[in-house]
Amino acid sequence: MSTHTTDSTTARALRPPRAGRSNGQWAVDGRAALNANEEMKAAGGGLEVRERIETVYALQGFDSIPDDDLHGRMRWWGLYTQRRPGIDGGRTATLEPHELSDRYFMLRVRLDGGALTLGQLRVLAGISRDFARDTADISDRQNIQYHWIRVEDVPEIWRRLEEVGLQTTEACGDTPRVVLGSPLAGIAADEILDPTPAIEEITSRFIGDPDLANLPRKFKSAVTGHPSLDVVHEINDISFVGVRHPSLGAGYDLWVGGGLSTAPRLAERLGVFVEPDRVAEVWHGVIRIFRDHGYRRLRTKARLKFLLAEWGPVTFREVLERDYLDSPLPDGPPPAPATGPGDHVGVHLQKDGLHYVGAAPVVGRISGEVLTGLSDVMEAAGSDRLRLTPHQKLVVLDVPAAALDNLVPGLERLGLSVTPSPFRRHTMACTGIEYCKLAIVETKATAATAIAELERRLADLDLDTPITLNINGCPNSCARIQVADIGLKGQIVTVDGEQEAGFQVHLGGGLASADREEAGLGRTVRGLKVTAEALPDLVERLVRRYVVAREPSETFSAWVHRVDEEELR
Repeated sequence: MSTHTTDSTTARALRPPRAGRSNGQWAVDGRAALNANEEMKAAGGGLEVRERIETVYALQGFDSIPDDDLHGRMRWWGLYTQRRPGIDGGRTATLEPHELSDRYFMLRVRLDGGALTLGQLRVLAGISRDFARDTADISDRQNIQYHWIRVEDVPEIWRRLEEVGLQTTEACGDTPRVVLGSPLAGIAADEILDPTPAIEEITSRFIGDPDLANLPRKFKSAVTGHPSLDVVHEINDISFVGVRHPSLGAGYDLWVGGGLSTAPRLAERLGVFVEPDRVAEVWHGVIRIFRDHGYRRLRTKARLKFLLAEWGPVTFREVLERDYLDSPLPDGPPPAPATGPGDHVGVHLQKDGLHYVGAAPVVGRISGEVLTGLSDVMEAAGSDRLRLTPHQKLVVLDVPAAALDNLVPGLERLGLSVTPSPFRRHTMACTGIEYCKLAIVETKATAATAIAELERRLADLDLDTPITLNINGCPNSCARIQVADIGLKGQIVTVDGEQEAGFQVHLGGGLASADREEAGLGRTVRGLKVTAEALPDLVERLVRRYVVAREPSETFSAWVHRVDEEELR
């Protein structure tokens, strides 16, 4: 295998430093730490903090944790301090981390491929009940997130998780985050190939590897073999999307360099075909390119998308094949258009004659009580497997036909709707100001109120195409505002001289789906902002205008990009 060295002349030829200023690329500039975060990592790796958590901080308490561990390395184990209650959004950008932080943590459990067994689900429910004040959220990265976690309880939580094969390792931090996977892996009759072996090889070989635990920033991955394109492949650092090669059979199309936040960029195809047994090798090559060539001087430029924007896909492929892989990759076809919704809500037949049942909580907000109830209804139905989705939904697998009549109403009683309204099904929200230190406005309750209002106000409409509503508490786009039909970015707005919680409005974005062949970013309308209270009014107005003015088969996104700005105000 070829070996890449950080002082290679080929690497220097690819990207010389600009105007003599280092961008912190290890392969070009050396390893000098150019900001406080890089200094922290150089002084001690994030993985090493676990021993201190277990032997010092859990015994001596919150006040024993030094700042570099508290606001830095503990992220490598899925731990962030949560927001201190009572701090309004107008102060988010003016306070230091220690002023914003509570003495409790958010803890993220990574669920690669979103896969859970019934036994694992019961353990997650118990942790919520015993240590997290009954909190639990399904994130749009297929994770479970807890709040109100005390450092004293973390070792016991880890013990319970690891006893059933779960972990929080590298759930946060400058690391390879959870690997998204198709919720229908291995069960769908129309699946191109099962991504489970690839996901398992990546996680078993590389998660927790110190050689990959100091990246410029986070690295997001996804693998799907399902033709619904159900892992939001356009907005990950790396995605493998199932395709059929005309001569090589089933494998993957490779996408790199996607990401949203304040500088959104959609991923690009490298034009290669990845055979199933080379997925881990290719993943390892791409993440090492990011480690070696990613920009480390500025945190705002430290994602893979910025490197891809400068190199372009042709150079990126050249470097990958020449310096990081055993052999070149063949050219390959792009994925076909999506065949159906990627959230998998509803009752559907598996290839083995059993059924999978997709259900929607309200914007991912559940609880330990709901997890316990879900465990009970699954067990009664004879199901031992559950998958979380990248759309804040869940899918119960392996349900016999005879059990559906009890399972479906059982889920509904838990607030997990198998036949949700269009707005409940297609609305997402991030954590928001309730717990997040970056947030400016509240999101979960705002979204729930908006859903209830829109269900009531628009009950007379028969929406034959989905309209997605994504609500984010800050500019960082954890809820993917730029790729929603209606995306809302939290900010403080001024109304009649008074400041209120509100949103800047993005319109007409979307990812590839059964209703949209290609992904695209939304547009902003000059001066279009809305208060949280007036959010249902804005959405109702836009939806009714769309229904009246659209052309035959025209999607909301297409209508938004066609009409004048005045029509969108």
